[in-house]
Amino acid sequence: MFLLFGFFISTVNAAIKLPRLISNSMVLQRDAPLNIWGWANAGEAVAVTFNNRTFQTTTSAAGKWEIVLPAQQAGGPFSMYIKGENEILIKDVLVGDVWLCIGQSNMEQSMSGRLKYRYAQEIAHDSFPFIRHFLVPDNYAFDRPWNDFPTGNWVSATPSHLQEFTAVGYSFAKSLYQQYNVPVGIINAAMGGTPAEAWISENALQSFPNAWNELQQFKNASYVSGLEQKEQLALRQWNEALTQADEGLKNNWQHAAINHEWNTVIVPGYWHEIMPGKLPGVVWCKKEIEVPASMMAQPSKLELGRMIDADSVFVNGLFVGNTTYQYPARRYELPANVLRIGRNEITIRVHCNGKLGGFVPDKVYQLTTAYDTIELNGEWKYRIGATASQPAPPVTQVRWKPGGLYNAMIAPLQRYGLKGVVWYQGESNASAFEQYGLLMKALIHDWRNTFNHNRLPFLIVQLPNFMEAADTVQLRSEWAGLRQQQLNLRSIAQTAMVVTIDLGEWNDIHPENKADVGIRLALQARKNFYQEKHLVATGPLIQKAIRKKKNIRLQFESTGSGLLFNGNDSPHFFVQSKSGTITKATASIVGRKVVLTGVDVNNAQKVFYAYADNPTGAVLYNKEGLPASPFQIELQ
Repeated sequence: MFLLFGFFISTVNAAIKLPRLISNSMVLQRDAPLNIWGWANAGEAVAVTFNNRTFQTTTSAAGKWEIVLPAQQAGGPFSMYIKGENEILIKDVLVGDVWLCIGQSNMEQSMSGRLKYRYAQEIAHDSFPFIRHFLVPDNYAFDRPWNDFPTGNWVSATPSHLQEFTAVGYSFAKSLYQQYNVPVGIINAAMGGTPAEAWISENALQSFPNAWNELQQFKNASYVSGLEQKEQLALRQWNEALTQADEGLKNNWQHAAINHEWNTVIVPGYWHEIMPGKLPGVVWCKKEIEVPASMMAQPSKLELGRMIDADSVFVNGLFVGNTTYQYPARRYELPANVLRIGRNEITIRVHCNGKLGGFVPDKVYQLTTAYDTIELNGEWKYRIGATASQPAPPVTQVRWKPGGLYNAMIAPLQRYGLKGVVWYQGESNASAFEQYGLLMKALIHDWRNTFNHNRLPFLIVQLPNFMEAADTVQLRSEWAGLRQQQLNLRSIAQTAMVVTIDLGEWNDIHPENKADVGIRLALQARKNFYQEKHLVATGPLIQKAIRKKKNIRLQFESTGSGLLFNGNDSPHFFVQSKSGTITKATASIVGRKVVLTGVDVNNAQKVFYAYADNPTGAVLYNKEGLPASPFQIELQ
């Protein structure tokens, strides 16, 4: 549930109350003054005892109090005792490093859900009690900044809680803890689908009139309520009409035998070419399989890749699971009584909201047990259950509107000490990537003001490879354009960027390799914010493109112990002439430079490397195994 109105602490006739962050098992930021704050009756004396010292204050007329503790060294666990008209004991307190992990779904994804299979060993066996996680509840507010969260608590990285952790954040924290043996706290404030504007304060949004005006509009609760009711009604009516028209539901096609009315379709694959005019709508798919006796006595799992958009799955007529939108991986655990020896039938009702539907290619489609696998790729049978004349009506994502997440998910953090910010976001801003650099500069400045830390470190994850592979420059690539904007943000002091151009999946906006993202983030943190100055923490980063008489020489920083082309693909280097013509260059490594030949050097104007949604030939690495960032650069 998302709350539209501010969350505020009442102090009328109130004993001491603390923000959610200041609670059992919290991690406090080492080597910096520590703010401890809360609410109580006006004029109430408050004392905080920590690490054998006591500090006192008196509550203001507004019912607020705050005590600043002197900087503490890493350690713990400690207890904190707070006394006023009531007494509060906070147990198991650690002092270490606190990182705010934020962004959209690729940061939000927890160790549970679709990732629990990839990280099953870590979930079952990892135990790091000195790594802690605080999950900020998903909320938005447009009217004013909140002063606390309605829920939230600190948990340790042990098997009983590890599934709650952000996967990227956990990998990052684990790497740092194993390196320094210092407690690490991660505050997870991510929300899927969110643009940068949602995370910026109203004051900072004044530099972006369209976003600021939209925030003013969404402050009107009546407008928001009316908009949501209207759109939800339209969507509900569209879905109800499609459901009522569905012949498969009317005639129980989950039980129906395959006959001449069922046509053949190849799985995986998209349907827009074989079903013209039939989508959006409902498509029923069936496949018969033979199950051997050896699979009967074991737990079984049905893996059905991804589908566009929603699905309901039946095995031998019994419902075994469903997914309501296109992005999650379909993995359904089958109850013991579902399969039978010999002939079995899998039926899937696929609900398509738009004109693209089907089974996403290059995913796993199979029925598995511990020792047996039945592949489900190949021929399936299908029938059209219903067709809609128009795509599903759009629904405004109110929670993503400007300023709303800053007020409800960032403002309550502002007194809490941080080591830095880990930022993994950008997918939702790709369609307007030209403005992204300005937005992020404003956000970084805004947050440094919010946290009263003008050098607050920012670690930024550059977008990975995604969508169809491309062996040439894509000048209109939104993802390539946004990566360039992220690369340019390195000009801001106390920022660092992690390259992930080799960690994506062409057919999934949510790649599952979160561990390597976290490891690379930790490398950058160690070099830039833990002062391991000689550490090679990133791959090659372009510095200059210099025109010579017969070639172009590219100069990089972070070449480590040398450059290499890691792969069989031809390196993705292209040169654009002054007239706009783009030519692929022949690339070779000479010392610590890349030399480009085979182009008209005199008329060359710009060099591109890996400038595409999902570039083949993104093979430039340093010998430490870290990839070069994609780039475009003007020739000197």
